[in-house]
Amino acid sequence: MAISKTLKHKTQKLVDSKHMLKGITFASFLESTIVPIPLEAVMVPLMQARRDKLWLIALMATLGCIVGALFGYAIGYFLFDLVGQWVIDTFSSPKQFEQVKQQMQAQGFWFVLTLGIAPIPFQIAMLAAGATKYSLLMFVLASAIARSIRYFGLAAVVYFAGNHAERVIRKHKTKAIAGLSIAVLLLWWAANALKG
Repeated sequence: MAISKTLKHKTQKLVDSKHMLKGITFASFLESTIVPIPLEAVMVPLMQARRDKLWLIALMATLGCIVGALFGYAIGYFLFDLVGQWVIDTFSSPKQFEQVKQQMQAQGFWFVLTLGIAPIPFQIAMLAAGATKYSLLMFVLASAIARSIRYFGLAAVVYFAGNHAERVIRKHKTKAIAGLSIAVLLLWWAANALKG
């Protein structure tokens, strides 16, 4: 309950701030890197209150996440030996990270795209991409697509559902994530079938 009140208070301050767009970009950066904050809990009320900036809020959140993804990739690429174990211990387990690394080497683009949509810590994908030296361009592309689906999807719900958006999201969030994940997995399977 205290977290909910704090988020509402912070969101209200952000709505009225001239630094609203910078704030949501920074919050998205933090959410995608080290702070597991529920960004939707801030973004949806913010989008409802500032419908004039609805799509811009989604864009800035996407950009913040992409910068965060680059930051995480760089940590994996340059500093894995120094901080990699801490990230693994904080967001995952060594066994899960090893599985992620193997998937990254085998199917990096589709794997990042799936993790960017599914409710799995994205930090692990960023770290594994850097640690395995996966293509930076393909990593950024997959991250941008996944997070655009997430944030512009929220904006679309607010656009169509208006003040009922929070209720609609709460009711259908799990089904939407499952549906999107299945769609990505089917595309992944089709891409592999066409290759073979």
